[in-house]
Amino acid sequence: MIYADNAATTKLSRPVIDAMLACMEEDYGNPSALYAFGQRAKEKLEEARARIAACLNAEPREIYFTSGGSEADNQAILSAAHLGERKGKKHIISTSFEHHAVLHTLQKLERQGFRVTLLDVHENGVLLPEQVEEAIREDTCLVTVMFANNEIGTIQPIAQIGKICRERGVPFHTDAVQAAGHLPIDVKAQAIDMLSLSAHKFHGPKGIGALYVRRGVYLEPLVEGGAQERGRRAGTENLPAVVGMAVALEESCAAMRENAEKLTFLRDRLIAELEEIPYCELNGDREKRLPGNVSFCFEGIEGESLLLLLDDKGVCASSGSACTSGSLDPSHVLLAIGRKHEVAHGSLRLTLGEEMTEGTIDEIARSVREVVTYLRGISPFWRDLQSGKREHIFKE
Repeated sequence: MIYADNAATTKLSRPVIDAMLACMEEDYGNPSALYAFGQRAKEKLEEARARIAACLNAEPREIYFTSGGSEADNQAILSAAHLGERKGKKHIISTSFEHHAVLHTLQKLERQGFRVTLLDVHENGVLLPEQVEEAIREDTCLVTVMFANNEIGTIQPIAQIGKICRERGVPFHTDAVQAAGHLPIDVKAQAIDMLSLSAHKFHGPKGIGALYVRRGVYLEPLVEGGAQERGRRAGTENLPAVVGMAVALEESCAAMRENAEKLTFLRDRLIAELEEIPYCELNGDREKRLPGNVSFCFEGIEGESLLLLLDDKGVCASSGSACTSGSLDPSHVLLAIGRKHEVAHGSLRLTLGEEMTEGTIDEIARSVREVVTYLRGISPFWRDLQSGKREHIFKE
C-alpha cells in the first residue's frame, strides 16, 4: 500500500508513541491535583507547552491546548469577533478558500450581524497582500488567512499580511494546520497575533491541537468548566496527547529542511509525470506550495471513481479535503481559483510522506495514468469531448 494522503493525517512517529506510552503508564496523574503525583504530570504539561512555544518563537504562556485545529480556529475567530462587537467593529476579512472550520464560523457570525469580506484568490491560489490592505476598514475587527491551503497546498504571504494588520491595528489570525512542522513559523517575525495548529498533520496524535495567542490579545473560552489553560479552556488536559504533540513538532522542525528538500524533489517529479497525461492541469502555484502537495484536475472523469480505483491499486489519495470527501459538490477551493465545475469534479490530491522514494513516485504516476485512461475509455462525456461535440477546457 502507498499512503499518499498525508494532508489528511500522518502516521505517528516511534518517538511520539514512546513518549505517549510513558505518560499513560507512568505520568497518568491529573495535572490539576495538588499532590506530588499530579504535580509531576503538571511539570510534563508545562514542559511540553514550552517546547511547542519554542518551535514557534512564542512564549509558553501564549500557547493554549485545544482538541485540534478546528476548535482553535473557532476560538480565535469568535474571540476577536466578540471583542470587536463590544468596540462597535463587526467587519471580518478572510478568503474564499479557507478551511470550513473558518468559513462555517464566519457564516455563523454573519447570521449574528457581522459583515464578512471573502477575498478572491488568483488562479495560482495565492492571495496578494495589497488585497488585504485595500479591504481593511475602520470597523474591521479581524483578518484571518490560512498559512497554506489544505487542498492545493499554496503558501500565502503571511509575514506581509501580518505586517499590514499590525500597522493598521487589526488582529491577525492564521490557520497554520497544514503549515506547522512543514514550513518555518516565527510568530514574532511574521506579526501573527493568533495561530492554529493540529498535531496529527505532523506525525502527532489526533484530537490534540494548540492555539497561539500573542500576549495582550483577548481570548474568550469556548468550553466552560474548570480553570485549566488559565481559565481559557476547561477540561482535564490530555497529557499523553500534549506530550506527543510536543515531540512530533520538535522532530518535524528539526528535520524540516532535509524533509522539504526531499519532498520538493519528489513532488516535482510526480508533477512532471502526471503532466504527461493529456487534458489535465496542476492546481495552484508551482513554487509557492507545500513541499509534499500535488493537486491536479483531469477532464472527463469523476474524482470519486478515480479514488476508488486507485485504492484497488493500493494507492491512498484524496480528491480534496478529508473533511468534505463525502460531498458530491465540487471543492470550494477549486472553484475559488477559477476551475469550472466539470473539471473540479475530476480532482486528485496526492500528499507525499518522507518515507517515499523515486520508485514510489513512479508507481503512483503509473497507477494514476492507468486509472485515468480506463475511466475516460468508459465515459460518454469523454467520447463527446474527443468527437468534438463538447469543447475541451484544458489544452492537450
